[in-house]
Amino acid sequence: MFSQSDLDTICEAVQRAERRTRGEIVPMVVAVSARYRDASYLAGLIVALVTLAALVSLDYGLGRWRWTGHHPGWMIVGVLAAYALGSFIGRFPRVIRLLISDERMAMKVRLRAERAFYEQGLHRTKEGTGILIFLSLMERRAQILADRSIDACVPPGTWDTLVRDLVQGIRADHPTKALCDAIARCGDLLALHFPTRGGDNPNELPDELIRGT
Repeated sequence: MFSQSDLDTICEAVQRAERRTRGEIVPMVVAVSARYRDASYLAGLIVALVTLAALVSLDYGLGRWRWTGHHPGWMIVGVLAAYALGSFIGRFPRVIRLLISDERMAMKVRLRAERAFYEQGLHRTKEGTGILIFLSLMERRAQILADRSIDACVPPGTWDTLVRDLVQGIRADHPTKALCDAIARCGDLLALHFPTRGGDNPNELPDELIRGT
């Protein structure tokens, strides 16, 4: 999704935002937030049941086990093969998004973002002013997590609005611009409540887009 030029642009956006504040902004993107193995199992079950229904209807419609040569075992083999095929299909992002509820994907993205917040050290900033901008591509979702100091300063719903605009930009196929806009707006909030002080603005966390698995 991001070329080297995009990565440079995002890094510059972080640096530009952080020049005006004592806070830290960390953008991060992952391919997927969870494995969703149950989507594979469910897809396999659906394909297997549809296959079984089709075979039973065909054979009983003919009044005999015609295609199986009077050996129902072949039907079992066909159903098992259908399950294996469905399980494979259930690994594709479009199928996962079809079978897994929005609520569950939102929960998984939230949990993955919370883990990343601690893994990337945003909870260890000097004044508790770290902000994580987290993107999960398969789910097409984003999450913004802020540490205690900045989170206590912003009105309720602020992060939800930023997330909504970020996701809309990504779905409109402008991921770099959407991410840079979110970074700039987070920088505005940090600069408002935690502006720079003379000579006291250490860069505590990396500025580059973090790419996780």
